[in-house]
Amino acid sequence: MATDYYAVLGVRRDASQDEIKKAFRRLARELHPDVNPDPKTQERFKEINAAYEVLSDPQKKQVYDLGGDPLSNTAGAGGAGGFGGAGFGGFSDIMDAFFGTTSQRGPRSRTRRGQDAMIRLEVELDEAAFGTTKDIQVDTAVVCGTCEGEGAAPGTSAQTCDMCRGRGEVSQVTRSFLGQVMTSRPCPQCQGFGTVVPTPCPECAGDGRVRSRRTLTVKIPPGVDNGTRIQLAGSGEVGPGGGPAGDLYVEIAERPHPVFQRRGDDLHCTVTLPMTAAALGTKVPLETLDGMEEVDIRPGTQSGQSIPLHQRGITHLRGGGRGDLIVHVEVQTPNNIDPEQEELIRRLAKLRGEERAAGQFAPGQQGLFSRLKDAFNGR
Repeated sequence: MATDYYAVLGVRRDASQDEIKKAFRRLARELHPDVNPDPKTQERFKEINAAYEVLSDPQKKQVYDLGGDPLSNTAGAGGAGGFGGAGFGGFSDIMDAFFGTTSQRGPRSRTRRGQDAMIRLEVELDEAAFGTTKDIQVDTAVVCGTCEGEGAAPGTSAQTCDMCRGRGEVSQVTRSFLGQVMTSRPCPQCQGFGTVVPTPCPECAGDGRVRSRRTLTVKIPPGVDNGTRIQLAGSGEVGPGGGPAGDLYVEIAERPHPVFQRRGDDLHCTVTLPMTAAALGTKVPLETLDGMEEVDIRPGTQSGQSIPLHQRGITHLRGGGRGDLIVHVEVQTPNNIDPEQEELIRRLAKLRGEERAAGQFAPGQQGLFSRLKDAFNGR
């Protein structure tokens, strides 16, 4: 195996389950993101979670000790049909039916990895552009402080199941036309764990974990967008029996901005100008994400033109630089004019020789089928 899980937890290869659990909890308290926010410890925290997930499960531990991959769906050297794989399990069941033998699968572990969780976090446009830090409250499962994840009331402990004697399964012999057939199934008394808890913890009812509300600090990098997910390793739910915690994913939801519309890393807005301002030129104040700036409207600006303000958009999430802020111009034609204004416009039209302007026509925009027809006709 590429990773020595025993070395990751700092235990011997013949360490007991109790020693493995104590080593994991000691390291988890030391490296948990809530205690040690250093980003370098997150990879180390993931390693001890993976190591404990394998070594605390008798089946996975056995596969690992034999040199197989305990985290693969086809663990073992034989692949899908090899030893420990799905194919061998089916062959073993057939051998059980013919020869009355059973394959010892071992009890299930009470300690399992917790589930991942996801929470939505709304941010403003400027927070998405430049990044920020936010505190969030999460309701999740944590290790029970009364029983420390054991599930048993203080002063008591789990006991070996007297029905299956710790095997986690019971066998039954029946007769058929093939002779005696022995089948195995999970023990109904201990549910396959091999142990029972006579006196469950009153705080967690034997689950080893309780619900609690925590406050976490999330660092939001510059350039996040709707749907961006930030992973907080080990900040999800603690597993049953005080097992390793899952991960928490924070999904970003960007609130709409009253002025700007985001398209990728560029921002777009529209400024409406009177006809005279577009003809003569002007400067329009605009509150950008970087502060107040003046947009220079050149004389003769036409409706539909765009004015780019470079590097005034969203920070690129990967790589340096920023997008642009694109200002779209819309020229407004007056529709209610008094006689004096009408006379001035007529004088302007006469001076420009536009008293009877016929206008200029251009081909309209073709639809998809028209373009395909022209393409087939060779136009």
